[in-house]
Amino acid sequence: MATLIDEGDDPYLWLEDLDGANAAGWVRDRNAETIAALTGSERFAALRGEIRQVLDAADRIPWPGWRGDQFYYGFWTDATHPRGLWRRTTLDQYRRPEPEWDVLLDLDALAAEEGENWVWQQVTVLRPGYQRCLISLSRGGADAVVVREFDLVRRAFVEDGFTLPEAKSDVCWIDADHIYVGTDFGPGSLTTSGYPRVVRRWRRGTPLAEAAVVHEGHPDDVGVYASHDPTPGFERDFVGRGLDFYRTENHLLTAGGELVRIDVPEDANWDVHREWLLIRVRSPWTVDGVTHPAGTLLVTRFDAFLAGGRELAVLFRPDDRTALSGWAWTRHHLILATLVDVRSRLEVLTPDGTGWRRGPLAGVPADDHSQIVKTDPDHSDDYLLAAEGFLRPATLRLGQVGGATETLKREPVFFDAAGLTVRQFFATSADGTRVPYFVVGDPAAPAGPTLLTGYGGYEHALTPGYDGMTGCGWLARGGTYVVANIRGGGEYGPRWHRAAIRENRLRAYEDFAAVAADLVTRGLTTPAQLGVEGGSNGGLLVGVMLTRWPELFGAVVATVPVLDMRRYHRLLAGASWMAEYGDPDQPKDWAYLREYSPYHNVRGDRPYPPVLLITSTRDDRVHPGHARKMAARLREHGHEVAYYENVEGGHGAAANNEQRAFVWALTLEFLWRKLTGPARQPLPRQASPVPEGAPDGRRIWR
Repeated sequence: MATLIDEGDDPYLWLEDLDGANAAGWVRDRNAETIAALTGSERFAALRGEIRQVLDAADRIPWPGWRGDQFYYGFWTDATHPRGLWRRTTLDQYRRPEPEWDVLLDLDALAAEEGENWVWQQVTVLRPGYQRCLISLSRGGADAVVVREFDLVRRAFVEDGFTLPEAKSDVCWIDADHIYVGTDFGPGSLTTSGYPRVVRRWRRGTPLAEAAVVHEGHPDDVGVYASHDPTPGFERDFVGRGLDFYRTENHLLTAGGELVRIDVPEDANWDVHREWLLIRVRSPWTVDGVTHPAGTLLVTRFDAFLAGGRELAVLFRPDDRTALSGWAWTRHHLILATLVDVRSRLEVLTPDGTGWRRGPLAGVPADDHSQIVKTDPDHSDDYLLAAEGFLRPATLRLGQVGGATETLKREPVFFDAAGLTVRQFFATSADGTRVPYFVVGDPAAPAGPTLLTGYGGYEHALTPGYDGMTGCGWLARGGTYVVANIRGGGEYGPRWHRAAIRENRLRAYEDFAAVAADLVTRGLTTPAQLGVEGGSNGGLLVGVMLTRWPELFGAVVATVPVLDMRRYHRLLAGASWMAEYGDPDQPKDWAYLREYSPYHNVRGDRPYPPVLLITSTRDDRVHPGHARKMAARLREHGHEVAYYENVEGGHGAAANNEQRAFVWALTLEFLWRKLTGPARQPLPRQASPVPEGAPDGRRIWR
C-alpha cells in the first residue's frame, strides 16, 4: 500500500534547501546520470539541432505588439542574439520580407557589459507620449525582476530614473513623473504568496521609502494592485486586493483619495473601456430578479453602475458546447472570441445607441484556430489576427473592423504534414461526462508511439496550435500527438473549471485517464506505447497518472511540476493556489489532497512506467523541491526515474533557445526510447544520499 508521509516525517525536506551544498550535490549527480543516459547518441544531437533550427528560424513570424504610437514592436531571439533584441519598425517596413528594424535594446550586449544573466520579461510604455518605458529584466528567467526606466528617444536607460531592485514587482505609469509601485519594501510588505501587499505612488526624484501608500492588503491575500487608465477623457485610477486566485476586491480611486467600490462579484472578470464596463461572471449572479449563469458576459455604462444603476445588457450567454474565451476592444467595437467544442469563433459587437449589433469578424478562416493578437483601442479599429492549426503554420493578418484584411506574415513549414490529419474524439469519464480530445497523426498507421498532454487547471484552455518542435521531433518520426481538454480547464468556461477544483479535483484526473483508455480502445496506441507529458499544474496531472493509473502508460514526463500537496502552499508562490487545490492545513482539505498527492502516494509494490522529471533551480513560482523530492522518493522505492534540473530558466525551465532545444529534445528522446524500445527490466532500489547529521530515519526503506 502507499506510504503517506506526514509533514514532520518527510525524509527529503533537505532537498528543499534551494542552494544548499547537499542538495546541490544531489542535483549535480542526478543531472550527470541523465545527461550520460540520454544525450550521447547521434539521434539526440540531430533532434536537438532540428529543434534549435525551429526556434532560431530567420523566417518565423516576428510577432508584433502595438503601443499606440504606430510602431510595430517585438522581442526577437536567434542564434546570433540568444538573449534577444527589443526592436520596432513601421507598418510599411513590417510588410516586407526583411524589414529594417530599429533596435532599442540589445540584451546580449547589456548582459555582457554588466556581467548579468539577463532574461527579458516585459515592458510598460508611458502613454500618451510613448517616450519612456519601464523594462523588467530577470536573472536567469525567474519571476522576480529588476525594473529600470528606459528612454525610447535616446535608446538608453535613464540615469537616476525609476529603478527597482530584484523582486516580484508590479509597476504602472500614472504620468511622466509618477508611477504606482508594488514591490518588496521590507519586512511585512509581501503576502504569504510572495507578492506585494502594499502599493505606493512614487514621485520622480524622491526616495521610494517616502512614496505615499495608496492601498494595502492583508498578509494572507494573494497581492494588491494599482493601475491608471490614461484614455483621454476617461482617465481613471483603480486599486484592489487579490483575495485569492480568483476573487478580487476592486475600487475606483478618486483624485481626492476616496475609494469607491466597484460592486461586481468578487470572482467576476471585469474591464473598463471608455464609458463601458464589461462583467464576465464566473458564478451565477442574480440582479433585479434575473440570474445570469456562470460564463455570461454583461455590459453597462461604468458611471451609471457606480451610481447604483443595474441596467445590464447580455453580450454572451454560454451553452453546453460554447464558452467565452476572451475579448478585445477596438476604438468603437468589441471583438468576442468563443470556443464551440474547443473550436474558435470570432464576432464583432458594436453599440448603436439602442443596443449592440453583432456580426462575423472579416478575414477569419473557418477551419483554423483564430485569435486576436493586438488592437489599438485608443486610436483605431485595426486589429492583428493570428490563425493556425495543428498542421497549419500561423498566418498573421491586419484588419480593420468593417474593412478589408491583408496577410502580413506566414510562419514557415517546419515538418512534412503529408498524410497527417487532425481528428477530434470524445471520451467518457468515470461520471459519464464527455471529454473532448484532439488526435494528430496518420489515421492509417497501426497502433504506435503516442504522446498525450493536458493541463486541466485554472480555467486555462488548450486550443489547437502549430508547434514546430513537436512536429519535427515527434510527428515527423511517426508518432501521434494527442491533446486532452479535461475538466479544470476553460474549454467550456467556468462550469468546466469549477467541476474539478478542490474536493472535486479527481474528476480532472479521471477525465485524463478516460482519454488514455479511449486511445487504446480505438486502437490508436497501446499502454506500453502511450507517453504523457505535462508542465506545472500539468506536471501534477501526470504525477497523479503515474501513481494512480500507472498501468495505462509506458512513460511519464513532468516539467516544473507541483507534486507535494502537503507542503505546496509553504513553497514560493504556492499559497496563491489554495483556491484551486485547497488548504492542506485544514483537515477536511488534506483528507482529499492526500488521496492524490503524487509525492505521498508513491508505492514500492506496484510497477511504474519510467519517469523523467525536469525543473529549474531558478523557478521561483513552483519550487524545484517538488521534483527533487519526488525523484528521491521514486529512487527509494526502486522505480526508474531520470532527473534534470536546469540551473536557470525560471518556470519555463529554460532561459534561451539553446536550453529550450536541449530540454525539449531530452523530453522527446526519453519518450521515444521508452515507448519504442525493448520491454523494461525492474531496477534495484536506489537509496538517495542523505546529508551527514540528518536525524535518524532520514533514509527509509518500505
